[in-house]
Amino acid sequence: MSIIPEKQNNQKQVLTLNELSKRKVVEHNSLITSIAKMDKTPLKMFELAVSCIDTEKPLEDNTVYLSKRDLFAFFKVSDNDKHSRFKQAVEKMQKQAFFQIKEEAGKGFKFKSIVPIPYVEWTDYNDEVKIEFHREIMPYLINLKKNFTQHALSDIAELNSKYSLILYRWLSMNYNQYEHYSVKGGRRAEQVEAYRNPSIKVKEMRLMTDTVNEYHKYNDWDRYILKNSLKEINAHTSFNVTYDKIKKGRSIDSIVFHIEKKRMADDNSYKLGDKDYQADKKQKSRNEADLLKQAMESKYTRLLSENFLIGMNDIMDTATMVGLQKNVYPLYDELKELRGLNGVKDHLSYVASKKEAYSKRNVAKYLKKAIEQYLPTVKLQDLEQPERAKVRGKGASHE
Repeated sequence: MSIIPEKQNNQKQVLTLNELSKRKVVEHNSLITSIAKMDKTPLKMFELAVSCIDTEKPLEDNTVYLSKRDLFAFFKVSDNDKHSRFKQAVEKMQKQAFFQIKEEAGKGFKFKSIVPIPYVEWTDYNDEVKIEFHREIMPYLINLKKNFTQHALSDIAELNSKYSLILYRWLSMNYNQYEHYSVKGGRRAEQVEAYRNPSIKVKEMRLMTDTVNEYHKYNDWDRYILKNSLKEINAHTSFNVTYDKIKKGRSIDSIVFHIEKKRMADDNSYKLGDKDYQADKKQKSRNEADLLKQAMESKYTRLLSENFLIGMNDIMDTATMVGLQKNVYPLYDELKELRGLNGVKDHLSYVASKKEAYSKRNVAKYLKKAIEQYLPTVKLQDLEQPERAKVRGKGASHE
């Protein structure tokens, strides 16, 4: 593909498709959280064009140049009707596609509707496609010093749903901040972890995905929008993502995502066929199966169920049970050594009494935090009152 970052002796800098696939898309967070009023093709075409921008240099005439050949290759279009389909996609993008952006301004918010690419030019005898960005979209694409997100163009190449694209961009925005503050500091540990486990209200996510008036029943929305999007993201991008549904009353109020980065085959792209990764993935699956079996047989699972700290949905969820067996149950073993099984029962009874705090958190994460906070107290009591360490099975106060 070819782009023109600057005019130099009327020569255009040429980039191959392979080079372009390794490029990054950089956008302001306000654009990431905006409502993308467009189908997947215009959105992917916009991302493709954005990847050609050097954010540190002015873009002459707000214009980039792509080749039709490589553009068709990026979209995997090979049929004889591709030129007419491309024309229809461009026309639809210019007539219907726009971003609705909401920004804080003064005591309220400012709302903007921007058609990102108002002008596209090509001929039937030339391979070149000229794409011109709207001047109002440029502040969200260049000279970005803070509050911006960067992701790999190759990550979105295989996504076939606009909802997958929208959700992936939002997940990238949060994970970017996790990586940034993990290295640079400036945030508390729990704040950093919150970026890797971001939460969003269902109402906000419906707005962001432009599905306020679609799939009115939550289960339908969850199945067609959320689950299908994560299936694509997990299969084709550098992320592995799971999620938990958080209830408020009887309704699902928000979603908590849990993002993990897959091991990269190289610095630029993730390769699904990498043998080492596949072997590692198989080993991880075997380990998870062992942990799940142990969790299902554990007396702690029964105790949690009896205290209504986990329900059938939790027991049926592999990630939850593996998380409990791996991260929580070993800590219960420590407490059992110090206070006996009744000490564990006493602790769980206390945690259950704080259900209002529990209901807002991921169950495995919350239970882990609860026991981590309690164990040091028990150990300190044993140091200060050695006679308590000899008493097993009578429980211990959380005061």
